[in-house]
Amino acid sequence: MTTAWQQLEAAALTVARSGPIKDRLADAYRKHLSLVSAEELPESLRAEFRACHDALTREAPLRGEDAVRATVRKLSSHEADELACTMVRLFAAMVREAARAQVAENSEPVVNGSTAASARAKMLKSVPQVVPQVISLRAAEGDGARSARPGNGRPVSRA
Repeated sequence: MTTAWQQLEAAALTVARSGPIKDRLADAYRKHLSLVSAEELPESLRAEFRACHDALTREAPLRGEDAVRATVRKLSSHEADELACTMVRLFAAMVREAARAQVAENSEPVVNGSTAASARAKMLKSVPQVVPQVISLRAAEGDGARSARPGNGRPVSRA
């Protein structure tokens, strides 16, 4: 059994893939969003989730299609883009809500005027952080670029 968080992530990934936007929307709804109940989400996300659900199932289907296919067929490209953005925003909001809940759950008591978390942060600041250098190299463009390189014409490594 998958969680609402996992289904929202999968829906966001589905709309982010290549292919016609209307097909991606229909797939995201059928395979992921339809499996999520609004009650599984934080209260702050339920209204937007229901609006997205309703926007993808509002049209009456023709023979041989379902409400999602009928709705997606009638969407403009702009409406389809907006619904795809809504799916991504819902997932991002779910991640933020989960992070807030985790911070609230992991809050630590104050001991001697300092929390254990701030003590850990001070300790981590004292540890030197190794940051890799990023060097941008361009391919040699004729003799002019070679003459700008020292020695044998090869790029200089700055490790």
